[in-house]
Amino acid sequence: MPTSQARVHTAEASRYLQQLCRHWSHKFPVESTPERGTVPFGDDRVCTFEAEPDALVMRIATSDPVGLTRLENVVADHLARFAFRESLGDITWSRAA
Repeated sequence: MPTSQARVHTAEASRYLQQLCRHWSHKFPVESTPERGTVPFGDDRVCTFEAEPDALVMRIATSDPVGLTRLENVVADHLARFAFRESLGDITWSRAA
């Protein structure tokens, strides 16, 4: 299953993780703690979040390579909206097979 990961440097990783999970919990059966979160966007699409002291690590897995790009953009756009008070810079995703 194709996967992608982005590491976003921020001191507010836990706060953003919780905001993202809370936002999507209205549509999906989200599981989250202040340190980790999982958003199952569908049977074959899942995003996990991990809050580190200095970064938010986001991982996406899906069986659809085209859908992977779309989901990367959706997650990055939502994070940028929630983090409007700070400049996160470009969110760069790295792919793995």
